Amino acid sequence: MVDGFQTAALSTRLGIPIIYGIDAVHGHNNVYGATIFPHNVGLGATRDPNLVQRIGAATALEVRATGIPYAFAPCIAVCRDPRWGRCYESYSEDPELVQQMTQIVFGLQGTPPEGYPKGAPYVGGGSNVVACAKHYVGDGGTTGGIDESNTVATFNELRRIHLPPYYNAIAAGVATIMVSYSSWNGVKMSANKFLISTMLKQRLGFQGFTISDWEALDRITSPPDANYNYSVNVAINAGLDMVMVPMNYQGFINLMTAQVNAGQISQDRIDDAVRRILRVKFLAGLFEKPMADRSLLQMVGSEEHRNLAREAVRKSLVLLKNGKDSTNPMLPLSKNAPKILVAGAHANDIGLQCGGWTITWQGSRGNTTVGTTILEGIKNAVSPTTQVDYLVSPDSGNAANGGYSYAVVVVGEPTYTEMFGDNDNLTIPQDGINLIQNVCSVVECAVILISGRPLVVEPHLPLMSAFVAAWLPGSGGQGVADVLFGDYDFQGKSPRTWFKNVNQLPMNIGDQSYDPLFPYNFGLTTGVGKTG
Repeated sequence: MVDGFQTAALSTRLGIPIIYGIDAVHGHNNVYGATIFPHNVGLGATRDPNLVQRIGAATALEVRATGIPYAFAPCIAVCRDPRWGRCYESYSEDPELVQQMTQIVFGLQGTPPEGYPKGAPYVGGGSNVVACAKHYVGDGGTTGGIDESNTVATFNELRRIHLPPYYNAIAAGVATIMVSYSSWNGVKMSANKFLISTMLKQRLGFQGFTISDWEALDRITSPPDANYNYSVNVAINAGLDMVMVPMNYQGFINLMTAQVNAGQISQDRIDDAVRRILRVKFLAGLFEKPMADRSLLQMVGSEEHRNLAREAVRKSLVLLKNGKDSTNPMLPLSKNAPKILVAGAHANDIGLQCGGWTITWQGSRGNTTVGTTILEGIKNAVSPTTQVDYLVSPDSGNAANGGYSYAVVVVGEPTYTEMFGDNDNLTIPQDGINLIQNVCSVVECAVILISGRPLVVEPHLPLMSAFVAAWLPGSGGQGVADVLFGDYDFQGKSPRTWFKNVNQLPMNIGDQSYDPLFPYNFGLTTGVGKTG
């Protein structure tokens, strides 16, 4: 497909290649059979920038293998309110941790050689991609966590919380930056000349290109597309270089051309945008090698990458409770129990395990791509003599009368992306609550939560013997079993504050009134098993 587009571009008057980009935000997640890594919130829990860099390099290889030179990643939002539907795309509420995780840029784009100009865009070669830091800026700070909404903050607060990851991304040579749908103090970011041109391009010295989000110009006005001529004018003059116009591209081109001819957009502004875009296309090697490199195809979903995903899952799991009292831990689980129960739809569903941005925009239930479910991982880990019963929704009778040594109960959120994930109550879905009550009231149980953020768990904690936050682990479900059964110890530390109830939100590390269920950076260990 991409080669077809490229052939058309090369046949035009100037033969300038296009740069095709894709949302590869936790691996090459739109492609069936690609390796799906944990979403960013889980990677934040690993506290391992080197791991994230290796994931960036693996993702770049899989993206390039399908002919695509550009990934719309990483998301370096600092999510300050878990009610936001994109919170799982953020590494942490803490800007310092997000800053550390920008090391993924070196994985995606390659590491600039000694003596390379500091902060200049860099793309290493044919096994690297152009990266995109997003969404500039304040996307994770909107009031109430409402997607694409308004971030109310002083400039100093913006500089202290939301801007720091961009300093690191630019220093790492990030070649593009996507501007946020959201507003800062009532002004749409896509129309904010101070933050795009003055701050980003002049003060921070960013030399790559800025790009809008999908149909972002339409959304400058309320209602959307109320005055597209105005939207085009303010966005281009604010400093947007490339515009994502999926449908109405002819209208956009006509309006922008007319504004240039009328002197409403200067030729200098157009030259600035074109210069930046061409600079990145040259850096990406598109003029020399515009077409796909099919020799890389065996890298898609390779064993090496799947082992890396499994490692990432192991390191991302956060142990929040182990034993109903500290002298009687439940984990690690015995591999030699005669009979165990695994319960819950999330235990045997790759789609739910991967979350949003997986094969489709919103993600979906079912075996949507290749991977190992948590149930399969458990079956692989236990003794051949252990009987593993899997029930999606057992009642308390099933659980009590099954003769089970213990139960592993896997509950969690449905898949969602962007505004479809905005959620004011953050409770475990009712089927999950029923499952915990039915099983954990009659069998000793370890509860694994599959979610993009902390949820309300305090009312259910007394029933659980062990509680593990697995975030959205992706296709490497074997990594969950690696840790549950003690081959590896828990290493994850919570990248988010775990609240008691939603009335406390927003509540972040460093706040004066800080009364969490589990504080930021909390994570127990068992003292059993390897690390790494």
